[in-house]
Amino acid sequence: MAGRVFGARTSDGRIPCDGAATPEPRIRGDTEESLFGAPREQLPPENDEGPVEYKLKLLDPDPERFDRLVSQLKFRLGEGLGEALYEVGVGDDGTPTGLPEAELEASLTTLRRMAAALGAEVTVLHARAGLRPESGCVEALVRERPLDGNLAVELRVAVVGNVDSGKSTLVGVLTRGQLDNGRGLARGHCFRHKHEVDNGRTSSVSQQVLGFCAEGQVTNYSAVRPHTQEEVLKASSKLVTFVDLCGHERYLKTTVFGLTGAVPDFGAIILGANMGVQRMTREHLGLLLALRLPFFVVVTKIDLAPENVRAETVDKMCSLLKGASVRKMPYLIKDATGCLSCARQLAEGARLVPVFQVSNVTGEGLDLLRLFLNALPARREWVGLRDEKAEFCIDDAFQVPGVGVVVAGTLLRGRISITNGQGPTLLLGPDTTGCFKRVQIKGIHTKSVAVDEVRAGQSASFAVKVVAPGGSKEDRTLRKNHIRKGQVLVDPDL
Repeated sequence: MAGRVFGARTSDGRIPCDGAATPEPRIRGDTEESLFGAPREQLPPENDEGPVEYKLKLLDPDPERFDRLVSQLKFRLGEGLGEALYEVGVGDDGTPTGLPEAELEASLTTLRRMAAALGAEVTVLHARAGLRPESGCVEALVRERPLDGNLAVELRVAVVGNVDSGKSTLVGVLTRGQLDNGRGLARGHCFRHKHEVDNGRTSSVSQQVLGFCAEGQVTNYSAVRPHTQEEVLKASSKLVTFVDLCGHERYLKTTVFGLTGAVPDFGAIILGANMGVQRMTREHLGLLLALRLPFFVVVTKIDLAPENVRAETVDKMCSLLKGASVRKMPYLIKDATGCLSCARQLAEGARLVPVFQVSNVTGEGLDLLRLFLNALPARREWVGLRDEKAEFCIDDAFQVPGVGVVVAGTLLRGRISITNGQGPTLLLGPDTTGCFKRVQIKGIHTKSVAVDEVRAGQSASFAVKVVAPGGSKEDRTLRKNHIRKGQVLVDPDL
């Protein structure tokens, strides 16, 4: 790592982090100041399972110890589906004792050697002062570099909130790398239908992808131009899929369908700073609670709302989250330290709800949100489902000229692959009579890119054809109108 790992400190002893937001004024209403219910410097004790590892120091290990350290890192990467978080300078009990600068640099060098042995990269997310004088601790993300972009770590985030709160605009800014002009420039990239462009409101389920490379940089765009989906998929070690849902109450059924059919890992409640907590905000919060989805809150349009209005909006949202019917613990994100701690705890099922404040026009607060999404660990539930029989939930169907019928949706369990140009034979149904048809997979696309395999937890689209030797013409015919949302493709052995 170039430069000093730690150095100048702020008045409260913390080390400033590049891209950290300026501390906001104190918002009315109590919010949690300590992430762990203990002194701010103290971390929870190390867990023997999961992707987080504490290391007080990693200084010149002998070959035998180095092999054990590599094996330990491999275990942590497996627990995090290709990602692991190392707290260097922290004891097993969570005490950030800290290391002198030379020892900290040497420990990071050892960590990079360990990662290189497994084909992974190390990115220093944050550095802070230790308890010892002139010492520091480092939070480092270790991420595997997949040989195939289709094997990248994937997260699915359902984006909900009241109409006109800025959901599509935020997704467009994050995935395109271009700030909004205040008149709907960014949201146009997320719309699927002409009437959505005309009235500026989402009425369907739209999915957009944000990619991160092994070093933690966004792969969707460069200084020259936005990248194609194929380039993003190839360069990414982690993919965040935003499921952009409807905010108007007229389309509440579509929102419910997106929350259940897309099988998101996390939820994001978008709240306009100038609009306050609306009725549909409460409805969407209730849906996330009913589905037991961990979620975070993003307050947008902070450049538009006066300071007192913004403070009142955040205060009302925090009061709602702490209410008896929700019983969550809101935490206002002000710096990288809180951002990274919240990312780790949210994936572990804590009551914590991070609250971000951003502007899609000026870009304020977006760096912290990107840092949070990059550090947010994948949920491990999908790992155990990948070795089961295939089950695919259909969200949509298309008639593609020259290809035939294409079904799109989410693979709920198992894996489906193309071998020698041919895919497996599955059962499609049930139809209106409760029957299933035998179909064969002809091709697989994910994120608009042709691939050879998809696994449980991934979105995909399949080109299918009927396999009915000796049957009638009707039995051998498959049209788009034969397929309904909610149907499934399942393994014949199920």
